[in-house]
Amino acid sequence: MLSIDKLEQLPKFHQATISGDYIDPMGHMNVRWYMALFDTAGWNFFASFGMTQEYYDRNQAGGFALMHFIRYLAEVRQDEIISVRTRIIGRSEKRLHYVHFMINETTQKLASTLEALGAHADLRIRRTTAYPPELTAAIDAKIAEYKELDWEAPLSGCIKP
Repeated sequence: MLSIDKLEQLPKFHQATISGDYIDPMGHMNVRWYMALFDTAGWNFFASFGMTQEYYDRNQAGGFALMHFIRYLAEVRQDEIISVRTRIIGRSEKRLHYVHFMINETTQKLASTLEALGAHADLRIRRTTAYPPELTAAIDAKIAEYKELDWEAPLSGCIKP
């Protein structure tokens, strides 16, 4: 599995301390909260390349989630601190393939990954559409940056942009 040092090369899009409300009868964070934390990181991630509330309002555009693949790798318990870092894998004209990495900062372990496929959407017609040039330029710059890393992201093999 990837080292925390390698994952720290990626931008951090969310950090949280896990409250008792997130804990299930097994004594660890319930699966529903992983998605909630990944979702919060996702909004910050999208904003990092221009998909902000202003962009959504101005263009009547946004994003649709198409597919998620979550791996649970190590427990997260009450009062532990997690962070979510993200790497773009690739894109097509309409779709974006990326991976969120949830790190348990307290234990220094990779707790979970969420591999995702999302799409740009025209909210007037509620259909996927091509990313506009200003977004593709920002996304492509990030892809180029991530290609410089000396490690590959662990992928499920079931998601293709």
